[in-house]
Amino acid sequence: MKSNEKTAIIEALKKYIARYPSQARAAESLKGVSAATLSQMLNGKHDNISAEMWRSVASQVAASTTGTGWQIVETGAFKEVNMALADAQDYRRVRWIVGDAGCGKTTAATVYANNNREVFKVLCDEDMRKGDFVREIARVMGFKTKGMRIRDILNTSIDRLMEMESPLLIFDEGDKLNDNVFHYFINIYNRLEGSCGIVFMSTSYIEQRIERGVNGNRKGYNEIYSRIGRKFFELEPTSSDDVIALCQANGLTEIRSISEVIKSTEKSDFDLRCVKGAIHREKRLIAQD
Repeated sequence: MKSNEKTAIIEALKKYIARYPSQARAAESLKGVSAATLSQMLNGKHDNISAEMWRSVASQVAASTTGTGWQIVETGAFKEVNMALADAQDYRRVRWIVGDAGCGKTTAATVYANNNREVFKVLCDEDMRKGDFVREIARVMGFKTKGMRIRDILNTSIDRLMEMESPLLIFDEGDKLNDNVFHYFINIYNRLEGSCGIVFMSTSYIEQRIERGVNGNRKGYNEIYSRIGRKFFELEPTSSDDVIALCQANGLTEIRSISEVIKSTEKSDFDLRCVKGAIHREKRLIAQD
């Protein structure tokens, strides 16, 4: 890994650490990264740090352009996510943001979390159990849970959130959570109501799931629907203007090449993963010519 890439990662790491009360707490929030490794990175002792470790830290502290050259653009969805998160944090509201796969929800939330204090983003998984869910909240908050019971972890997490000035919990891909964890969320919400903003993000599939649960009188679904205000915050689809802005920000300026990117990704509703791949392909073709 090049020295300029390491420098960019270290700068992103410093910003990440600044979000936590201490460097040790920041280290606890990172997967597979020790406090000693962070100290070595920050103090210029890089000889024993592998390229894999640098990449791992980069991915977790949102050094999104490091090593890839990819530039983030504030698309329409990016701005809407930022607005919704800021509103939830400032006014301690509960929201459920829905948008197409690949519209940039996760990227926008990651950038917001890394630019604001007391914001904690949890990536949800369909295999999560109650204990996994609570431990992941604790991990992103940056405290050790080894040897603690689930209830103690939950109580500690809630106590620390309530001590904060303006905390925000973001649950990415929240539609993957199973019903048991959904029920557990109600308990968490009831204890944090008025003290912490909470935002779930997912595809629009969750709307059908919630509707079926409410109509079928399934346990917990009416309570969840009520807590998000009985409505979803729906993001606008990615537009061709967004694609043009992404092309230009990432060094693709020829009209023919931009048109080709739009043409090749239109059928995918401008899925930003597809857009990124198409831009990379066009840039390689230009380089070959």
